[in-house]
Amino acid sequence: MPMTHNITLPDSVPLYIQSELVAFPYMMITLYLRDTDLSVFVESRKHDSLLAIFRPLGDRRGAPSAGIHEIGTVCKLVELTHLTSDGSTKVTLEGLTRCRVLEMVEDAPVPLARLEIVREFYEKNIVTDALVSSLSALLKIALSYGRPLPEDVMKMVDYIDTPARLADLVAIYCNLPPEQLQEMLETIDPVERLKKVYLHLTADIQRLQVKNEIQSEVSRRVGKTQKEYLLREQMKHIQEELGEEDPRNAELSELRKKLESAAMPEAVRTIADREIKRLERINPSSPEYTVSRTYLDYLAGMPWQTGTTDNRDINEAERVLDEDHFNLKKVKERILEYLAVRTVKDKMKGPILCFVGPPGVGKTSLGKSIARALGRKFIRMSLGGMRDEAEIRGHRRTYIGALPGRIMQELYRAGSNNPVFMLDEIDKIGLDFRGDPASALLEVLDPEQNSTFTDHYLDVPFDLSNVMFITTANQLDPVPAALKDRMEVLRLSGYTAEEKEAIAARFLIPREMEENGVPGEATLFSDEAIRSVIDNYTREAGVRNLQRSIASICRKVTKETTQGKAARTEITPAVVEEFLGPRKFFNEVAAEADRVGVVTGLAWTESGGDIIFIEATRMQGKEELILTGSLGDVMKESARAALSFVEANRDELGIDPASFAGMTIHVHVPAGSIPKDGPSAGITMATALVSLLTGRPARRDVAMTGEITLTGRVLPIGGLKEKALAARRAGVKILLVPARNRDAMEDIPETVKDELEFIFIEDAREALQSALKQP
Repeated sequence: MPMTHNITLPDSVPLYIQSELVAFPYMMITLYLRDTDLSVFVESRKHDSLLAIFRPLGDRRGAPSAGIHEIGTVCKLVELTHLTSDGSTKVTLEGLTRCRVLEMVEDAPVPLARLEIVREFYEKNIVTDALVSSLSALLKIALSYGRPLPEDVMKMVDYIDTPARLADLVAIYCNLPPEQLQEMLETIDPVERLKKVYLHLTADIQRLQVKNEIQSEVSRRVGKTQKEYLLREQMKHIQEELGEEDPRNAELSELRKKLESAAMPEAVRTIADREIKRLERINPSSPEYTVSRTYLDYLAGMPWQTGTTDNRDINEAERVLDEDHFNLKKVKERILEYLAVRTVKDKMKGPILCFVGPPGVGKTSLGKSIARALGRKFIRMSLGGMRDEAEIRGHRRTYIGALPGRIMQELYRAGSNNPVFMLDEIDKIGLDFRGDPASALLEVLDPEQNSTFTDHYLDVPFDLSNVMFITTANQLDPVPAALKDRMEVLRLSGYTAEEKEAIAARFLIPREMEENGVPGEATLFSDEAIRSVIDNYTREAGVRNLQRSIASICRKVTKETTQGKAARTEITPAVVEEFLGPRKFFNEVAAEADRVGVVTGLAWTESGGDIIFIEATRMQGKEELILTGSLGDVMKESARAALSFVEANRDELGIDPASFAGMTIHVHVPAGSIPKDGPSAGITMATALVSLLTGRPARRDVAMTGEITLTGRVLPIGGLKEKALAARRAGVKILLVPARNRDAMEDIPETVKDELEFIFIEDAREALQSALKQP
């Protein structure tokens, strides 16, 4: 039966061409437009308020000559209202009937066309009635699944029995894209159109059913209380059905990119891939998710193949080392040797250097200077007081709060696989029930093993062979033998007075003046003032106390300036005494007279060399030897060996046998609160005993060092350079040294050799001739 339209079209009708809008008969359309887009609607008033809406072919816009679809909709302009709130115009249209273009009348400024109405026919039968009933039922099912439909639409559905109108009405509310809506508009047969709408609505209901099933399944899994998890699971299942990517995978995708760009070895990459697949299956709210994510972050951030390029200009590296540090020739020479080898050989194992020396000689700052000279990043890690092996090797991931060891953490932060890595105070590592960190360092500091170093947390091998490890220690004795064997020891002895003067003038004074706000052009330190600070206010192997004294002077100068006093133009010894107070150190040897039973010895401490005075006296009592002064076992044994040598050779040494009868001999080493140990004071004790028992005074300007045997042989000692520097500071003129230490003279500065007379002895009798005055 025909569907009639009581519409008479004028000779020409304006065309409104819009790609995003498809109008249907009986459809109310509301548009909000700017004034520049209203020409078609204004023109429609000249044509019985009628206009036709067409879609362009594809995404093309513009004149109808560019191409439009065959079927459009004639609409009536119901209302055109100007809105003052935002300057736009509200346009209300009512769809009337389908139409097609017969002839274009005009293209511009407003397209006009001669149209014809598209007539629709259908045959009322059982099939159409069944389709109409089924479609109405489907709409109600969609409403039951939560599909929002206005109440007036539902009322209209109950009264519409015309297939064409019902199909158009349902198509509008199926949320179809414009392309499919245009297809529905161009389906002229109402029954055929009804079938297409039926299929679309059926698919929509199926999607709603799947959604409800997903909600039910998720609710069954997680329960009513886990709302956040419920939302995530809903999203996951929906996107699986739609074939889209889960938004929460954005984080994992970013992590995959990091892992791909990390250039990690193939074996490590396999482990990382397995771990990220495992991470995908873990609920983000689970603590295990954070553990796994942190592990992958470390794997992705480790510098597997990332490093800095070495500065291979040896002359420039030498200039940098000389600029930062004075003297230290052996250390600088070793660094330049390493750099020279790198210039001819790209792949070489990093050296394991150990700087041994007293505090304040520049061990740590030398490491920074080496990194700057090589163009590498610098990492410093203090080992002092470390007692937990996990600090080196890390914790296993099974522990709560597990992290990699400090080695891996510092490389992760540095982002380089070839830094200069300084392990400070290696001689002060502790040992307790948590493990032995020194043993854990055996693999780190072994060039033959550290290419496959495995941290307990990462649990994958990492190549440390490119790292230049430098360790520092004040003394080597506490370092385990196995660890000591893996390192190349470079000793940094104390500085001479001349070296301290040069360091103060070149480094310390300019730095402290700048840090304390002293104008460099207005205040000068005289050479005499620097020597006064070195000789009278500091007594050390390094320069830390010297730096503190200079800083104190600079602060006092700044204080006077801020108080409005005249600025000091020159720092003289008198100004030094004014600022620092009375001198703290005196020349012990020069201040004392020669005495019987008091001999000058030399000792080595963590702070460098030092002089000691060994005193011996005797008194009536039982025949015994008393030793005081916080002496260690080795030093006590040296004293007994010295006494035995003296008693066994008393005739040769001119000692009256009655000197031992009924006498108690007491040997004391002053500074009794300081523990002392070692065999190198044996010759000094023997000399003190002979001086006591023969009555011959010992020369205070003569100092000695050496281990003594029962037969009087003098054995070699260590730390000769430090002891020689201490003797020179104390004003000693003659130094008695074991003959077997003659080779160590090459380490003694020339200035010390010029001021000290070195006498090499092989037997204790030689020392007695030089140290004791004739009776």
